[in-house]
Amino acid sequence: MSELAGKTVIITGGARGLGAETAKQAVAAGANVLITDVLDEDGAATAAELGERARYRHHDVSSEQDWADVVAYAQAEFGAVHGLVNNAGISTGSFLVDESVEHFRKVLDINLTGVFIGMKTVVPALRAAGGGSVVNISSAAGLMGLALTAGYGASKWGVRGLTKIGAVELGTDRIRVNSVHPGMTYTPMTASTGIQRGEGNYPNTPMGRVGEAPEIAAATVFLLSDAASYVTGAELAVDGGWTTGPTVRYVMGQ
Repeated sequence: MSELAGKTVIITGGARGLGAETAKQAVAAGANVLITDVLDEDGAATAAELGERARYRHHDVSSEQDWADVVAYAQAEFGAVHGLVNNAGISTGSFLVDESVEHFRKVLDINLTGVFIGMKTVVPALRAAGGGSVVNISSAAGLMGLALTAGYGASKWGVRGLTKIGAVELGTDRIRVNSVHPGMTYTPMTASTGIQRGEGNYPNTPMGRVGEAPEIAAATVFLLSDAASYVTGAELAVDGGWTTGPTVRYVMGQ
């Protein structure tokens, strides 16, 4: 695979889980990758595993200075920046009325303001490179009203909207901006909540199962690549059909 040959991609929240898998597939597709996170040990280990075309940088996505340092570092190490995956984020698991204002603000600061700062900071680098691709990782919770998400759901709806604004404003710069909306996905982190792999373990989706990290990463790498050269402003649900509608089971003879 060489869809990203010669390109440099910044991936936030890339130390583990979906971000790490995206970094793995991007490197396999030929890219240079700068992984950023606050999980320094995991991030350094992931970059080391991926080899000479991967780097790691500590990064608080809510910090404008950290973002400026990350873009400058990527340019210094690899010469240019051609892609950005805004993947870093935190979640919430309480009813709206139980969510503290402090935590709500914290979630939006990381999940939404962090995406905004990232886009704002990387655009000059993408323009200098002649264009590029931004992929914002939203969520199924950004496509529907999902109970117990409060700040998380609000932030992911915001990411979805910010993506479309970026798409219409940056298209003439040859910068594409799209969002990916994962459904319930199995990762080492979500496994601790009881999520299980395999058919029949998640009957709320038409496909009857949760997603796997490589499936989400593949959609992201596609949007980064020139194979998606005429795709911008899109919202790609990678959720087994969860947000499409209620599941209906067909029984033979009925």
